[in-house]
Amino acid sequence: MFTGIVQSVGSVRHIEQRTGGVHAIIGAGGLDLTDVQIGDSIAVDGCCLTAVGLEPGAFHVDVSAATLAATIGLAHGAAVNLEKALRLSDRIGGHLVTGHVDGCGEVTRMESVGESYLLAIQAPLQLSKFIAGKGSITVNGASLTVNEVHGAEFHVNLIPHTLQATNLKHLRAGSKVNIEVDLLARYVQRLLDPSA
Repeated sequence: MFTGIVQSVGSVRHIEQRTGGVHAIIGAGGLDLTDVQIGDSIAVDGCCLTAVGLEPGAFHVDVSAATLAATIGLAHGAAVNLEKALRLSDRIGGHLVTGHVDGCGEVTRMESVGESYLLAIQAPLQLSKFIAGKGSITVNGASLTVNEVHGAEFHVNLIPHTLQATNLKHLRAGSKVNIEVDLLARYVQRLLDPSA
């Protein structure tokens, strides 16, 4: 589990194609790896991945073809949001996040509103029922509050701190993003419609 509070922006240093997926080396940026062990989970742009190797300032991950198909994937040199797994004693500054990406969205607008930015994202239609105004959503691993919903498009406000602390500042119209809807919304939907 994670909180959606991005701890560092790292970078994809190396990608190697392998049968059934890829092996990648992720530069940790400012993420402290001193307490990370092989087998620990780290969210990379909101996708829960397992550290399979460690080196100074970086960690290795194996990413399956199924994970690559369900996410925006990894690109050599890309800036990625990083968060280590939650400890039970940690504060939950964002909301409970599983690191299981529900789908990929597309940025439709990224525009300045004073010192903040309005970010509008078109989500996959099947996820729209889980997105509610004033609800929580995770975009590239960052916990955000939904301001407005128009069908499958939703709007969030990015304050200067969020822009500075995440890779969301690089988004433009047409950018693809990983989306994880609120965990509670998924369970409520299942309770209301057991056949879904």
